[in-house]
Amino acid sequence: MADLFGSQTPAEPTAGHRPLADRLRPRSLGEVIGQDQVLGPDGPLTAMLTSGALSSLIFWGPPGVGKTTIARLLAHETDLHFVQISAIFTGVPDLKKVFEAARIRRQNGQGTLLFVDEIHRFNKAQQDGFLPHMEDGTILLVGATTENPSFELNAAVLSRSQVLVLERLPLRDLERLAQRAEQEMQRPLPLDGPAREALLQMADGDGRALLNLIEQVSAWTVEGKLDTATLSKRLMRRAAQYDKGGDAHFNLISALHKSVRGSDPDAALYWFARMLEGGEDPRYLARRITRMAVEDIGLADPQAQAVCLQGWETYERLGSPEGELALAQAVTYLALAPKSNAAYAAYKAARREARRTGSEPPPKHILNAPTSMMKDQGYGAGYAYDHDAEDGFSGQDYFPEAIKRPVLYVPVERGFERELKKRLDYFVKLRAKRGE
Repeated sequence: MADLFGSQTPAEPTAGHRPLADRLRPRSLGEVIGQDQVLGPDGPLTAMLTSGALSSLIFWGPPGVGKTTIARLLAHETDLHFVQISAIFTGVPDLKKVFEAARIRRQNGQGTLLFVDEIHRFNKAQQDGFLPHMEDGTILLVGATTENPSFELNAAVLSRSQVLVLERLPLRDLERLAQRAEQEMQRPLPLDGPAREALLQMADGDGRALLNLIEQVSAWTVEGKLDTATLSKRLMRRAAQYDKGGDAHFNLISALHKSVRGSDPDAALYWFARMLEGGEDPRYLARRITRMAVEDIGLADPQAQAVCLQGWETYERLGSPEGELALAQAVTYLALAPKSNAAYAAYKAARREARRTGSEPPPKHILNAPTSMMKDQGYGAGYAYDHDAEDGFSGQDYFPEAIKRPVLYVPVERGFERELKKRLDYFVKLRAKRGE
């Protein structure tokens, strides 16, 4: 971690090895590779710098995409003193020292850009502590987080800041970074074309990880160029970004759910596999795909729920990795099944109607009357026994007498629900006939 009181420019090491990532650190915003949506001609940071009105910022993005570098360069280009702290290592006494130093600095005519790494790790009280210093101009806050700010940061901090999303670097930007590294090292990487592309993919959108990989490769003594197979033996692929309790978890389960709903088995299996590769608990996936069967397929294919439950049970009996195949088969079945959320929509509508009507009692004709007093009150009087009625359907109204009969279940013309719609239409005609 940097010194709590920071420095306008980082001191250059006078001896020893400097990592490639440090040697390639950009000296201006124009040298930053990627993040055009933020730093491009029409980007918000460019507009702020042009107008001279830089506000407090929250950088939200995965590791290795330039959050710290951009913050440092912003301080340099706006003549603000740069102070860097990490929420992991900084306590309340440290924060008080930072704020006091910034106050003194401000009295002497210089502002402070306070960069807070992992800002989401500060609790609510600690986050509230930034507010008065942001409001009176003692500090310009730039926070960095890998978690969704909407969930992790106080509303008060967010209302005083602009959230900028920094994205993982695509292959084209990673290639530019690799070329810059080769220029710095004054030699090309000893890789053939496919191996070079494999190296870029190993970085998984993380520029810092790519430079570390390049530094490893450049240290090898090899003859000629290495192919993909040899590279894979010498280097381990960077683990995919996946936090089972964080934003990536919810993003991937959303992608899986929407792929199933969109009847795309290939995409559904891909996201299912991505979650397994990230270390997700297969039991969590079993529960979620069963929910998909109930929510998005429903009565269009009543067998879908059974397929999920059978896959879940198979997994419990076989365990990993064999049991995961049963879950994959369930995912494939769901993606190809006819879709209907009619029962789900009817359920939600019924809950709304139940809340609206409160404690309205059932009509007396469908109430049991086990005592003579209840019979005297009219309980059960006029009840029509459906088995005795023509077509086995009496057509009676079973809703409370005080409410108008609503229509809650509207089946679709897909799958088995097409047959249910025919039955429902038939009962509507019989009910109308009974009411004549």
